[in-house]
Amino acid sequence: MDIQAIVAELKRERSRLTKAIAALEGTDMRKTAAKASPAPESQTPTGKKRGGLTEKGRKRLSEMMKKRWAETKKKQASASKAGKE
Repeated sequence: MDIQAIVAELKRERSRLTKAIAALEGTDMRKTAAKASPAPESQTPTGKKRGGLTEKGRKRLSEMMKKRWAETKKKQASASKAGKE
C-alpha cells in the first residue's frame, strides 16, 4: 500500500469515528462543527458575592485615602493663599 492510500483510509476511519462519537453524544455533526467550543461556565457560586478586602486591608486603604485627601486639602489651601496675596 502506498502512503496516499493509507492517508485516505485513515481519513475515512476518522470520519467514521467522529460520526459515531456524535451519535453517542446525541449531537448533530453540523452543530458540533459550528460550535467550536462550549461557553465557559460561571466560576462564581450563586448567592452573595463577598468583598475581597480584609479588615487589615480596609484599614490600610482608609489611612491611605485620608493621607491623600489631607495632601489635596493642603495644596488647595496653599493655592488659595497664594491667590489672595
